[in-house]
Amino acid sequence: MVIQDRPLVTMTSRLSDALRAATADDRALQIVTPPTTRLTLPTRTALLGHPNRWVVQDPEHGFYDGLSGAVLPWKGGIFTPALDENGAASVAEAFKATTGIGERQLVLSLRTRHPADEDLVLGHAVEAAWQHLTGTSPAGWSTAEPVNLPWNTRQLTDLARNRAPRPTWLIAVGRPDLPAIATARVTRTPAGVEEDITLTLGYSKDGTPPLDAIAPLAEVLCTDHGLTTMLTSLRAARHDLTVPPHFEVPPIPVSFTLGAGELRDVGLGRALRPPLGPAPVRLGPATEPALHYPLGDGTGPSTWNALQQLSQYLMRTS
Repeated sequence: MVIQDRPLVTMTSRLSDALRAATADDRALQIVTPPTTRLTLPTRTALLGHPNRWVVQDPEHGFYDGLSGAVLPWKGGIFTPALDENGAASVAEAFKATTGIGERQLVLSLRTRHPADEDLVLGHAVEAAWQHLTGTSPAGWSTAEPVNLPWNTRQLTDLARNRAPRPTWLIAVGRPDLPAIATARVTRTPAGVEEDITLTLGYSKDGTPPLDAIAPLAEVLCTDHGLTTMLTSLRAARHDLTVPPHFEVPPIPVSFTLGAGELRDVGLGRALRPPLGPAPVRLGPATEPALHYPLGDGTGPSTWNALQQLSQYLMRTS
């Protein structure tokens, strides 16, 4: 258990070490904060693995989970959800209180795969997405917060190579005037070297997320950077990319991209006939095509149903 009485909890090297040690010992990491605290996106991402928790101590409502809202009584040496007779967790009133601020976040969740050869340089997919959507490259990178290294794809590649076959977790950040942050997990697999990347960009009430740029970006990633899949979504959330301890509306899908390698496994004929929504857009060369599926503009929650049906359709092999 780590008690943090500060406005913002970042994924420092010390906190990262605590999480790593807890995981190695099959234990949970529980961060306890006051209700005025917010998390950075890397900290939130790190805590998503069960049974890690963000425990908020509210003076009027007791303890609750800052990400799910579940009321958390202390039991058996750990904070654990209070369940009703149906096995459902009770949600704290403090978690339910939300106010619309008109700010949004554009979220790209993508995976790339590369041959594991000595000439491989990682980080180019993140860099391409950053440049395409903001006009600039990432400002810095690190394995913890605060990020203190200038952006350098060769250096982060060397680090991941030296740590292999162990995975490497990285953070990239942008300029203060263009809120953007990415986390990437680099893993050596039998198929090669994979990057699992989540890039999030923040937009104020007057900002407009560049949804028209997603399809051209998807083509660049498929053609030049080994993209296997990419899900793009839009959510109502703070443009400074911090996470408050109250309910936030889930992201709404905008599009899904299927890379050339994954498309070969599904079959072009099948993938061109999705069960719902508009026909996919072909990307890349005719000999190695990829497909981009537009799902919506990020305002209709019903697109989750379309995405679910599309995913199930693409996963079926017969």
